[in-house]
Amino acid sequence: MSEPSMGSGNTIRLAERRVFSHSFKPLYDEGMGLVEQTAEYLDGKGRVEAKNLSRLAATLYAAESMRLTTRLMQVASWLLLQRAANSGEMTRDQVAEEKAKVRLDTASAREDAAGWSELPSAFLDLVNRSLSLQALVRRMDEEIYGGGAPAASSARRSNPVSDQITLLRTAFAGG
Repeated sequence: MSEPSMGSGNTIRLAERRVFSHSFKPLYDEGMGLVEQTAEYLDGKGRVEAKNLSRLAATLYAAESMRLTTRLMQVASWLLLQRAANSGEMTRDQVAEEKAKVRLDTASAREDAAGWSELPSAFLDLVNRSLSLQALVRRMDEEIYGGGAPAASSARRSNPVSDQITLLRTAFAGG
């Protein structure tokens, strides 16, 4: 494992130090735990709760569920790539190249959207936690790798699901 890069002057980038050290494990565990909790909720209690929503709220729930799962899959992909770099399975350059496919900008509906107040509180908690985690990961990503991916990389995105499968295969290729 190489030493963290230096920022301007002798300032060590704290996000980079966190990602490329043992203190990354709690962040990784939090992210993967949220993925698991969300899947359990959406497949169980959430499915039951959604059946009791008005048509408007049910439509919003369906759309927000897709945003939630997309957001979490993107965050999970980023975390898996950082773990691969941290464990030496991938070089930091390989991670930077692959992570350019990861989008950390999945928005959510606004709280004043019609039907929002009808959504189950457990679901809203998952949405809010996922947004907080995405914001943290995005800040860390910007500090470590710099802001913004090249425009060409996002223009080439023909199939986001295929991109996610490729990222997951890459992250697990060493194991």
